Amino acid sequence: MSPEAGGLLTLAELEEAAAGLRGVAVRTPLLESPALSDAAGVPVYLKLENQQPTGAFKLRGAWTALRRLPEEQRKRGVITYSSGNHGQALAFAAKRMGVRAVIVMPETAPAAKVEGVKRWDGEVVFAGTTSEDRYEKAMLLAREQGLAVIPPFDHRDIVAGQGTVGLEILDQLPEVTDIAAPVGGGGLAGGIAAALRARQPKVRLTAVEPEGAAALKAALAAGRPVRLERTFSVADGLLPLAVGAIPFLHLRDFAHSVTVSEAAIVEATRWLCYQQKLVVEPSGAVTTAALRSGAFRPSGPTVLVVSGGNVDPAAIAQLA
Repeated sequence: MSPEAGGLLTLAELEEAAAGLRGVAVRTPLLESPALSDAAGVPVYLKLENQQPTGAFKLRGAWTALRRLPEEQRKRGVITYSSGNHGQALAFAAKRMGVRAVIVMPETAPAAKVEGVKRWDGEVVFAGTTSEDRYEKAMLLAREQGLAVIPPFDHRDIVAGQGTVGLEILDQLPEVTDIAAPVGGGGLAGGIAAALRARQPKVRLTAVEPEGAAALKAALAAGRPVRLERTFSVADGLLPLAVGAIPFLHLRDFAHSVTVSEAAIVEATRWLCYQQKLVVEPSGAVTTAALRSGAFRPSGPTVLVVSGGNVDPAAIAQLA
């Protein structure tokens, strides 16, 4: 079935996902940043998804997808391919539901993310260094062991779960005019786009990605998802070779795309740590990087989504 066959997510679907997350995911706070507000000339707030139980927004989508999976499939176990945060989220959700979870991760996965998966009894399998390596290994194991596949971003239930971030922002800051969100595969940005389309379409959504992994920029230019030959960035959670078809359905003709340099990402990660006292992984710092570098110029009350904080604080000092 093509992504278009399901159409755009409805407000009812997003609200059902939000109801299903009560008691599981945290309704994360908006932290006003005087320093960023002064720099931008408008009120700027940080949406702290690094405060989720698994350290990132991914819990929203993983829980929603697993909860909606038929019981017969859950009993056989689930598998995913992940650079880290989705794997941790699925392992957490599976443990809470008593389901076996196998997580295929890159050989280069940060130790903090591998340990995070194991903390929730996820079974870690390593496969290569690219998203395609992980995907192929996961598909093989799924066929061999009868496991249900829960993709990291290109799945309607995943996008619905991530879209609850957008609903919360609209509830917490009704006067918001601009939202900036990181984009890798597009699940988070696509979900927020779905929420804005359904409730407040005049809010401007800016999707931020590393210069070395600009899959959405390429997709918007082509009018469809396109596969990049390679991606690279210190923002290890934003490296898919292509944006997902379902997220792109929600982002096209709606989101604006900007890219940020490696230097800007590193600077923002360190700034958030030392000036805002927040532990944020580089992938979660790209929105701050976009604002501080001038790539993103909001017009009114603004929310920067801080997508995750699964990084060793000591590693932040070593970024260069």
